[in-house]
Amino acid sequence: MHDVSSPPALLLSVQESRHQALIRLGNARPVFLQGAYPFAGRGFFEPHLLHNDLRYTVPEGCTSEIVYFRAGNLSDDLVYVNIWADGQALRYFPIGPKNDCHVSLAIVEPHVAGTQLEIRLAAPRGLTGSLVIDIGLLEIREGG
Repeated sequence: MHDVSSPPALLLSVQESRHQALIRLGNARPVFLQGAYPFAGRGFFEPHLLHNDLRYTVPEGCTSEIVYFRAGNLSDDLVYVNIWADGQALRYFPIGPKNDCHVSLAIVEPHVAGTQLEIRLAAPRGLTGSLVIDIGLLEIREGG
C-alpha cells in the first residue's frame, strides 16, 4: 500500500512509518541526546542547561524532528525538563520523585537548519539528584 500524499520515492509498506522509510532510503538518520547527569536545583522557575552534551544544532541542509522523550528522576522531589529551541521553551516534561516518563510525541514540529535545541532542567533550589535522559530526534536531509 502506498500513501498518495507522499512523494513517489517515499513508498511506505503497511508496517513502515514515514520515519522508518526516510531512514531506510538514506534520507534521514537518528540522533540521540542521552546520558546520566547529576544536578543541583537552582529554583523551580529557573531552568538551566543540564549539560553541554544536551545541546544540538540542526545542520545545514537538514531539518530535525524530536520524536520521543524519555527521562528518569533519581531525586526526592518533582523536577521538570524543558526542550528549548533558539532560547524559547518548546516543551515541558514534569518528572515525579524517583520516577520516570516516556512520551512518544504526537505533534512533531520540524526545526530548520541552524536551530539550536537545548535540554534544560528546573528543580527546587538546593535539591540534588541525577537525571537520566534519552531523547530521540530524526535528522532529515532536505528533499528527504
